[in-house]
Amino acid sequence: MAIILKRPKLKWWEYLYLPALAQGMRVTLGHLFRILTRKEKVTMQYPEEKWDDQLPEHYRGAPALVTDEQGRERCVACQLCEFICPPRAITIKPEEIPSDDKWAKVEKRPNAFDIDMIRCIYCGLCEEVCPEQAIYLRKDYAITGTSREEMVHDKERLYEIGGVREGLVNKWNELK
Repeated sequence: MAIILKRPKLKWWEYLYLPALAQGMRVTLGHLFRILTRKEKVTMQYPEEKWDDQLPEHYRGAPALVTDEQGRERCVACQLCEFICPPRAITIKPEEIPSDDKWAKVEKRPNAFDIDMIRCIYCGLCEEVCPEQAIYLRKDYAITGTSREEMVHDKERLYEIGGVREGLVNKWNELK
């Protein structure tokens, strides 16, 4: 059964723009006087001042790849992050690990791993879906480049900015 709500009837002064405009100006002037009396800074001088100490705990920055404590890749090239990425910013080309390699128990690794930072919307789905915790969103908000090619981060660049993450890596777990 649908519930039908009746829209309330407006008074004659609510049809006018002036009361709403006056109320908005009252709020704006209240903020102005509060800032002028407390001598608070409103504008951050960006290159000299950074937000690093003011970032919220849940802030999601740019994605990066990480290695384990021994410098090995955590990524198993499962391509889940590529499939879940809404703007299709991630591209992975997997390759097999040679059978004579010490870590041949893992089927594949990424041959190429690219993230187009122009397309990335920093949603965090790639971090959530990764079974090996190989990709995470770092607290970096200043991602710049002078061309589109510079804004496509390849595997080497992603590992460079990602660094090392400690903890259990299922990929290298001997018991698995």
